[in-house]
Amino acid sequence: MISEFFDSWSLFADSYLAGWLVAALLALVGVIVVARDQIFLGAAVAQASTLGIAIAMIAGAWVGESIDEHTLAGGMAVLFAVAAAVVTAYHRDNAKESHEATTGWVFLAASALAILVVTHSPHGLDEVQHLLASSIIGATRSDVWLFASLGVLTTVGVGVTHRTLRLLVMDTQTAAAMGVRVGWWSLVIAVWLGLTLGLSLRSSGMLYSFGCLVLPALVAKSTCRTVGAMFFVAPVVALLAAVIAFVLANHYDWPPAQAAVALMALLMIPAWAWRRWRGA
Repeated sequence: MISEFFDSWSLFADSYLAGWLVAALLALVGVIVVARDQIFLGAAVAQASTLGIAIAMIAGAWVGESIDEHTLAGGMAVLFAVAAAVVTAYHRDNAKESHEATTGWVFLAASALAILVVTHSPHGLDEVQHLLASSIIGATRSDVWLFASLGVLTTVGVGVTHRTLRLLVMDTQTAAAMGVRVGWWSLVIAVWLGLTLGLSLRSSGMLYSFGCLVLPALVAKSTCRTVGAMFFVAPVVALLAAVIAFVLANHYDWPPAQAAVALMALLMIPAWAWRRWRGA
């Protein structure tokens, strides 16, 4: 099985590496999302990113060859993902509307509009369905370097600001009382979530991106006693699960993204059992 996987390395090395880097990166960002009980936010931001890609498909026909189609789609994906994350963060902090209501509105509006935008496009609907289905096959070497850079920046950022981040996810009121600029930090977190998730979705699809964002962090939340430990455990879980899943997918001819998400989901079972035993 292992030898078969290495035999395929020359063909799919960039896809494998990009998939592993995306898993570790989103798992690290996902700790903040899960610790703040904003899981549905990840789905809404990912769906908004899909809407951006759908609009890019239509806009590509207008601009012709003046802008590279892949660059336009990636830029629109990030733009819409960041906008969705910022909108939900703004409403959460200003309490003018419940966070769940705003997140639900973003998710439903983006889901419907993405389909409507590409309805009359010859291949647009197929492309949107492809994004929703998830596939990491086709990632390039530039994707590898991009996600490696984002991973390093995220790791350094978490390492430098971990005390503030822990305070924010545990109690925003206490953080504000201690002089933390909660609104500014929420904006930074929202922008980084939109940036990483928007870029990841274009390369690996919605299912894989959302799964890597949420599931490893949920496993970490069930097995760790502190938020600080979650920042270490979640990326390790995501990376190990992705590596094992890719090897199994290559051997059994499974789609690797779905195999990885399924394995991460299965890891929740022993994680829940551990939490129940520890709480007993």
